[in-house]
Amino acid sequence: MPSCPEKREGAFAMTYKKRIAALATAAWACYGVSAHDASGQDAYSWSNLPKIQQPVFRKDTVRITAFGALPDGHTLNTKAINQAIESCSKKGGGVVLVPAGLWITGPVVLKSNVNLHLQEGSLLLFTTDKSQYAITEGFYEGKAAARNESPISGKNLENVAITGKGIVDGNGDVWRAVNKNQLTEPQWKEKIESGGVLKDDGKVWYPSEQFKKASVENKSMLLTGGKKPADFADIKDFLRPNLVVFNNCKKVLLEGVTFQNSAAWCLHPLMVQDLTIRNVRVKNPEYAHNGDGMDIESCKNFLIEGCVLDVGDDAICIKSGKDEEGRKRGIPTENGIIRNNIVYQGHGGFVVGSEMSGGARNIFVEQCTFMGTDKGLRFKSVRGRGGVVEKIYARNINMKDIKQEAIFFDLYYFVKFATDGERDMRPVVNEGTPVFKDMIFENIVCNGATKGVFVRGLPEMPVRNIRMENMVLSAETGVELTDADKISFKNVKLITKHSKPVILADNATNISIDGLQYNDHAETLISVTGERSQNISIAHTDASKAKKIKEFSKGAQDKSLVIHEGK
Repeated sequence: MPSCPEKREGAFAMTYKKRIAALATAAWACYGVSAHDASGQDAYSWSNLPKIQQPVFRKDTVRITAFGALPDGHTLNTKAINQAIESCSKKGGGVVLVPAGLWITGPVVLKSNVNLHLQEGSLLLFTTDKSQYAITEGFYEGKAAARNESPISGKNLENVAITGKGIVDGNGDVWRAVNKNQLTEPQWKEKIESGGVLKDDGKVWYPSEQFKKASVENKSMLLTGGKKPADFADIKDFLRPNLVVFNNCKKVLLEGVTFQNSAAWCLHPLMVQDLTIRNVRVKNPEYAHNGDGMDIESCKNFLIEGCVLDVGDDAICIKSGKDEEGRKRGIPTENGIIRNNIVYQGHGGFVVGSEMSGGARNIFVEQCTFMGTDKGLRFKSVRGRGGVVEKIYARNINMKDIKQEAIFFDLYYFVKFATDGERDMRPVVNEGTPVFKDMIFENIVCNGATKGVFVRGLPEMPVRNIRMENMVLSAETGVELTDADKISFKNVKLITKHSKPVILADNATNISIDGLQYNDHAETLISVTGERSQNISIAHTDASKAKKIKEFSKGAQDKSLVIHEGK
């Protein structure tokens, strides 16, 4: 006789959580820190936020002009800039100053104890000569991959910064393919005139024939089967670099600078401890493929504040590796503060996933504004990822003109949503099962979205224990919950264009709705579907305002819903 799914799930969740915690503790041991407090439990809260150590630099200043750099917009200053950084680091560190002017350069490699400071009026523009970027071992969406060398990089460093009021421009347009329907007619004409080649159907522009061949043939850049970076020389143009990468570093600061026009991701701190990103601007075109703003991957103790992002993909994104590789690394992204940021364009304002196989926890998001993003708070994963995402807290979030959902959970990222029958044939919970749980969202206002809240978990692992309080969501439709457990709404106001129904609960369990406000004369207050739906309650809500209070279908039973009388 098969074991009870609930017991299997509970046993797995406990074992898996302990395993992830042990991996995280071991992985961070090299830094001399503990993942937990003296009691063995994470103790962070809004009144006890994580502490982030800041880098400190000597006052000694080295100008790149002392090593022959010229701001003429023509001279390649790669050697001069890197010599200045090397010299500064060898003397104990300090400030490497980039004065006002237009400086062309190839890849810049940072060193410990160096603050690369871009003076106001300076533009560090990376060369379009791709031969200047060596093919190296990097990462692509959480997995080891061949990449062109990043314009700015640092590995195994401590005490390092990029500061100032200058601009770092990755010249990303020469690296990226773009679809015709993403550009205006004048932009498309200009793109064709710049060179490159078109797809056979004329609908996609590629930077080169080499890029086109790799894209059309769906070539992989992953370092699998014993492959080395040199083995990818025939698709070099296809291996777009991230603009700024810090790998396995401590005490990193990015402050004041504008980072823009990256070939792929813009800012990618990977396995960084004590990271501060403050008052930076991140800009990428709306059509920039993989044009993420910040991808914080497997980092511990981080602060992102006062930043403005306008990008082509996810804006502020939390990651921790992908699938088995990410689980073997076993380093979650944890202990973070994200506050006072503005996002104008992006696939999501604050995002977790989909590469979150090492987990994420203890992240506090507040006083952020999202305007025109595809989604507001976005959580995404899929079977096979694994990882535990928990203890995420968001408050005082304002959103306007969100193109899709204001709050979004989906564990079917980039796969077809299964039909009811297929969902009943669910797999056994294992290390590849993603877990999203234990979050609180409060004081959230959204003026314009297609849907207020969308939660879609897995039948074998519902999205669980999410509390939403004191929210006003103006959207075309209200709330949709599928394979969700212990989701609570308290003092939530839904102003919707369509209300058939206001709330849909599909195979949802232990749902609490308290103090709901909604439109007068709504078509249907709540629709309950699916035979697994149970223990749904509505309290302190005027159900009589709806033309139809409740409906049941697809095996849902009347007893699954209790509506307590009284407002």
